[in-house]
Amino acid sequence: MADTEFPSEKNLPAGYVPPKVWAWDSESGGAFASINRPIAGPTHEKVLPVGKHPLQLYSLATPNGQKVTIMLEELLASGHANSEYDAWLIKIGDGNQFGSGFVEVNPNSKIPALMDHAPKGGGEPVRVFESGSILVYLAEKFGAFLPTDVRTRTEALNWLFWQMGSAPFLGGGFGHFYAYAPMKIEYAINRYAMEVKRQMDVLNRHLADHEYMAGAEYTIADMAIWPWYGRLAAKDAYNDAGDFLSVEEYEHVRRWTSQVGERAAVRRGSMVNKTSGDPSEQLHERHDASDFDTKTQDKIGQDRSAEAQGD
Repeated sequence: MADTEFPSEKNLPAGYVPPKVWAWDSESGGAFASINRPIAGPTHEKVLPVGKHPLQLYSLATPNGQKVTIMLEELLASGHANSEYDAWLIKIGDGNQFGSGFVEVNPNSKIPALMDHAPKGGGEPVRVFESGSILVYLAEKFGAFLPTDVRTRTEALNWLFWQMGSAPFLGGGFGHFYAYAPMKIEYAINRYAMEVKRQMDVLNRHLADHEYMAGAEYTIADMAIWPWYGRLAAKDAYNDAGDFLSVEEYEHVRRWTSQVGERAAVRRGSMVNKTSGDPSEQLHERHDASDFDTKTQDKIGQDRSAEAQGD
């Protein structure tokens, strides 16, 4: 019997009718079809490298990855010398997140993932996955960027968890259907554009009366929100999405975006595990503070060019 409420000819693609039981089609899914699958667990054996520092980060400079590298660079800038870390590149386009070693650290096979080989109180290494959990773990380990006052601490955590719950609408919803899906679906784009603009308005109204997300103090809430919504406010996300969403309307978000983005630790943290864009802003792996001066991709390219000329 024909479906009069949802006639199939109006579906996209036209004529599509959901089957009674869904079956995976490895060819569907747009830009990320090659790395998406409906099951968990490793696809291959791969031991993760371990560097010289207690903190070992396995990541990529997506917004979720940048949250953690920004936090680590902020800790170092604040004088927490024992927050030195190794950041190893996980190429999700190549399926590195499905290696057995990575799955042991994060059974959900998503970046970022952290191993602390010197946890408070000693004992076996501690694995930490989910970017919000990593931020809280590091804040509590070092006593930094998460206030101890109950009201300010709670406000910081309110906004941290707001970001964790809201970003899927921005990235997996709007970003996917606007920039990455194999076809433009008007309903999906409109649905998620509306929600992202509502979220930006939530931030704009809050930041009209607050310097940072938790008030006068810069916290892990700012570090979590900035790579997602700051990037959008700066028109640096999903092609021309900033124009499409009229982000200039959100003046207070844009003020906060610039203020956070001017921090030296934020600039450094945004470079770590980055593999696209300006080569001078890409540091594929980070093992020492001096790497920013000697191992960004533009400098590596210069070194290789000099070597070739000397041959």
